Amino acid sequence: MIGEFEYVLLTAASALGDDAYGVSIREQIESATGRRCSIGALYTTIDRLESKGLVTTWLGGATTERGGRSKRMVQLTPQGVSAAREFYNAIMRVSRDASWAVERGKGIV
Repeated sequence: MIGEFEYVLLTAASALGDDAYGVSIREQIESATGRRCSIGALYTTIDRLESKGLVTTWLGGATTERGGRSKRMVQLTPQGVSAAREFYNAIMRVSRDASWAVERGKGIV
């Protein structure tokens, strides 16, 4: 099973579709989670997902707003879609009977 950050990255890339590249994925993750995402952690995870066959990457065209540098585009593979779906379904199953109510005196804080 994939990890939490791998799932978040796959989900962000899926939501972005044809606009999924490093910076846009990072912005999507930070916006959705309210947490900072280091570019190093992002690209390390993209590399790991690619080595697992869950995403494919390629260099897009160079852009003037990026000083002539190319964007590293990211797209989920069918295996990546399946892995994300499996993670989501597992979280939903394990959460089904969870109670998030705070109960004083019962060890739940």
